[in-house]
Amino acid sequence: MPLPSFRDASLLHRALTHRSYINEHPEELEDNERLEFLGDAVLDFLSGAFLYRRYPEMSEGQLTKLRAALVRTEQLAAFAADLQVGPLLRLGRGEEPGGRQRPAMLCGAFEAIVGAYYIESGIEAARRFVEPLFAAAVDDIVRREGGADPKSLLQEWAQAELGRTPQYVTAAADGPDHEKVFTVEVRIGDEVFGVGTGRNKQTAAQAAAEAALRKAGQVFPLAGAAGDE
Repeated sequence: MPLPSFRDASLLHRALTHRSYINEHPEELEDNERLEFLGDAVLDFLSGAFLYRRYPEMSEGQLTKLRAALVRTEQLAAFAADLQVGPLLRLGRGEEPGGRQRPAMLCGAFEAIVGAYYIESGIEAARRFVEPLFAAAVDDIVRREGGADPKSLLQEWAQAELGRTPQYVTAAADGPDHEKVFTVEVRIGDEVFGVGTGRNKQTAAQAAAEAALRKAGQVFPLAGAAGDE
């Protein structure tokens, strides 16, 4: 994936300019630190919106954990490396031995590029630029971090493999009010893919999704499963 096109080339040049370059070239007016600050804020917003849409069943805590993993230094540096930003950086001589591969340097440059692109083209263009990068990385992050619950993973699988969205139906609610047990079925199309029980509907639905994933031959990270509410 290439870097976005800039009508104003000076914006891109500034995004690629480290403060060490300014120290040696005083004729330059500004390094990329202000753009880095702006890009950090833009990435926080766009990653949060992306995850909110992609994982509708995740709790706030799970989304927060996953967003932190998606925008941490190492991941943004990996995005920059994929975009071959390192060779384009404008560095002072003192940074040249290894600065082009340093994660903090690459991360800052990526944030600055996002900030610059937002200034020139707006939030929608910035979204189109970063979301393919998010999409390529997030599934591995979910598996590594244990961030997704069974319902989110089932929805992702069903939409990708079957082109359908799972539907959850409460099949039964047994017992007295203070000890009620709910039975929930998850259906994909006309087929019941899984049945689960729990002390509330959410827990029963998660159990049903877990059963459906097993039926589909999928696995899920136990650390991300939601507990009783």
